[in-house]
This record gives sequence, structure tokens and C-alpha cells, in this order.
Amino acid sequence: MPTASHPPVNTYRTSNAERSMSQGTVTKINVTDLSAWYGDNTVIKSVSMAIPQHRVTAIIGPSGCGKSTFIRCLNRMHEFMPIAGMKGTVELDGVDIYGGNIDPVLVRRRVGMVFQKPNPFPMMSIRENVLAGLRLTGAKPAAGRSGSEIVERALRGAALWEEVKDKLNARGVSLSGGQQQRLCIARALAVEPEVLLMDEPCSALDPIATARIEDLLHSLRDHYTIVIVTHNMQQAARVSDRTAFFLQGDLVEYSETDSLFTAPADKRTEDYITGKFG
Repeated sequence: MPTASHPPVNTYRTSNAERSMSQGTVTKINVTDLSAWYGDNTVIKSVSMAIPQHRVTAIIGPSGCGKSTFIRCLNRMHEFMPIAGMKGTVELDGVDIYGGNIDPVLVRRRVGMVFQKPNPFPMMSIRENVLAGLRLTGAKPAAGRSGSEIVERALRGAALWEEVKDKLNARGVSLSGGQQQRLCIARALAVEPEVLLMDEPCSALDPIATARIEDLLHSLRDHYTIVIVTHNMQQAARVSDRTAFFLQGDLVEYSETDSLFTAPADKRTEDYITGKFG
């Protein structure tokens, strides 16, 4: 039986203080009683949490704990998976993205995704890769903004412009791994999303490329709400404002990053961050 210091699974809920982000931070995404499954396998169990606007929220936990499934539910990509299902609510600016009249394409335009492995379109140039998201989603550029302006703006936002501005017609796959990942971030930024979901964006990169992505996150947080899944607890501590610890589909603990890593409220969190399992 759980002790008083070990809350039972499924009982964690964000408090009213956490939902309102007491220091004046606005909640961008509010998740309530979210469960998700593949066939008979439930991988997310009644998770509730509020994700603050213009902050970086890290999702940590061992492999198979539901981290990637959770963020896929935040922009309706989970429903693409075979025999996948979910229940609960995910509100973006107070509107449930799973509501009956909500277009999932519009949701994914507002909530972009960057995947674990860089995935530029192999037959497209750097320029074409940046513009591909606009074309695939049917998004219209801001009034009066040309394709060249969109490309430059997105590449600058991804801290890649100076490295590629003289070779925009070169294929995207000609870039290094770290540059390809920043190109994918630029492709996401070109659609002008409000939220960026990043599923272990540095796991396939070397330390130098990883440092550049982390530096980029610090600059992007002022303009975007960012949710990053990472296995690297040191990375979570470096880049995030708040951290959520998932274990076997349950949200065990969710708090300010400094507090979670220095004074975890749950023994399971302490055991994980000190390397006793994972």
C-alpha cells in the first residue's frame, strides 16, 4: 500500500495554483483526465496537467512510460496510429481540440511537431523544405510576405540562416545531422505555430549539435510554448522551466524544474533522477 509520501497512482492532479501558474503565467494547454491506448494496452492513465504559455515544459521518464504518446495527443497525431484511442480533454486556449467541430489540420498548424530523427524531405532543397509545411497544411503566409521572406524568417528563427543562406538550393539532406534538425525546426516555424512539441530532438545528435539546439530553445521560449520529451535529465534541467515525470503511464510529479530535481515530492521521482531505475 502506498505511504503518505508516495501518492497512489492516478491520484496526481494539478492544483488550482498550478493551473493558474501563480506567478502570472498563462496556461496555453490544459489537459484533463487524459487516457490513451493502443488496442488493449493503456499507455496514458488519467493524466491532468496545465502547460504554461511561453515556457519550456520537459517530459521525463523511462522508456515505455507514455511520454511520446502524451505529446502526440496534444496535436491529434495519436489518432493516426493503428488501433489507437483516447479519452479526456485537451484544451488549447480554452477550446477542446477534440471537439466535434475542430479541424485536426488546423490544430496541427497551431501545434507543430519536431521528431526524434531529423526528417528533411530528401528530394527537396533547403528552401523547399522550409516551405513544405505551408504547402502540406494549406496555410496562407501573412499578408504581403513572400516565400523568400518566409524562408529567411524561419531559418533565422532556427538559428540556421547564416550557415545556409548561400546554398538554399542545395538539398536539405546535404546538411549535417544537427543542421538537418534545425531545418526541421525551421519548417515547423514557417507555419507560424503557437506551440512546438519536440520528441527527443537531440537523441540522434552529437554534443555540439545538441548544445546548439538547447541554445535555440532558450531563444524560442519567448515566442512559443515548448514541450520537449527527453531521456536526458541533465538536458531537462538545463532547458526547461517545468518538468513532468511519467512512470508506466501515470503522471507521478509535475512542478518547477528546480524543485523537482532538488527536492522531489515523491520517492519514485527521487529514485528515478538518482539512477535507481530507468
